[in-house]
Amino acid sequence: MTKGQAISLQKNDGGSLTAVRMGLGWQAAPRRGLFGSRTREIDLDASAVLFADRQPVDVVFFRHLVSDDGSVRHTGDNLVGGVGQGGDDEAILVDLSRVPVHIDQIVFTVNSFTGQTFQEVQNAFCRLVDETNGQELARYTLAGGGAYTAQLMAKVHRSGTGWTMTALGNPANGRTFQDLMPAILPVL
Repeated sequence: MTKGQAISLQKNDGGSLTAVRMGLGWQAAPRRGLFGSRTREIDLDASAVLFADRQPVDVVFFRHLVSDDGSVRHTGDNLVGGVGQGGDDEAILVDLSRVPVHIDQIVFTVNSFTGQTFQEVQNAFCRLVDETNGQELARYTLAGGGAYTAQLMAKVHRSGTGWTMTALGNPANGRTFQDLMPAILPVL
């Protein structure tokens, strides 16, 4: 996906997706030092902020792994990344059929809890997967990281009777989702 691109979450057969996974993967970029190359551990965190009429009503992140209604679930905190082979280091599962009707948007964010910028991260990606069959629907790559510590990755929002995902790719700064709220509100 490219920044600003939107995709419908309707299946090719006309049905709607019922469960999606937003996966996040990354590796620390090697740094050259006096004694050769080495990497420093980087703790990226995935979060999902649930909104109702532009108001945050719930959040799923490493300290609150399941939304209050149970429709959104974080698989757990990975403190170092780099599971390798393009696998997800952290994931957030969304059961779209269980998301309460008043929730109209879910914004997915990534932040560097340890404070490193994305210049120090390589092979970082965010992807959307149909959880019912494992098919990757979309992938957004954090190419050419910058001097920022967070990224608004994507949002899933109601569109008629279904859902649409929009890749945001907006850089921001902050160690937690709370720090990112001023950057999130304009994209709703």
